[in-house]
Amino acid sequence: MFILSFSIALTINLTPLYSFDIDYLGISENVGLSKATLMENYRVLLNYLNFPWVAELNFPNFPSSESGLFHFYEVRRLFTLDYVIAFVTAIGSFFYIRYIKKNQLFWKLVRPFQVGIGVPFVVLFMIAVSFDQLFVAFHKLFFNNDAWLFNPSTDPIILALPETFFMHCFILAFVLIEIQIVFGYFYTKKKAFN
Repeated sequence: MFILSFSIALTINLTPLYSFDIDYLGISENVGLSKATLMENYRVLLNYLNFPWVAELNFPNFPSSESGLFHFYEVRRLFTLDYVIAFVTAIGSFFYIRYIKKNQLFWKLVRPFQVGIGVPFVVLFMIAVSFDQLFVAFHKLFFNNDAWLFNPSTDPIILALPETFFMHCFILAFVLIEIQIVFGYFYTKKKAFN
């Protein structure tokens, strides 16, 4: 859970990914705003999603509907949940790894890491086959309404946040997960059998 929540936290705050996609996906041309303006609006969104003291979401260059604002409020709650899970599991992981080291029980972690190596590949395969279906399933799982179905005429921010950008976020998160699991596997294997 720590690896998952930590990878998500890194991904959702990695502004260079959005900066890259502005150029790669031609977002500036699609919405008629400069890269600097888009980045400013993106930072406003991240500040709202990350900081409890930012009470309202007011994009400098995009109007928002009540439905759109409600969806971002729900996303904010998911951000908070992810941070809580990362914090709690970091503490648990710290003490568990300390126990493992103290008692030389690294062998107990080899098999879980070995099995875990395959999971991100399954998700990455699903992304490659049909990200659309995965994207819809994700929203149906985490949201019990249709507020995430943005109308570009009332919530033009969706044009600045294309689905391909979210696909890149999913890919990055699962690549980060895979890197940590592979590292954990080789590290524990080395410790267990040396």
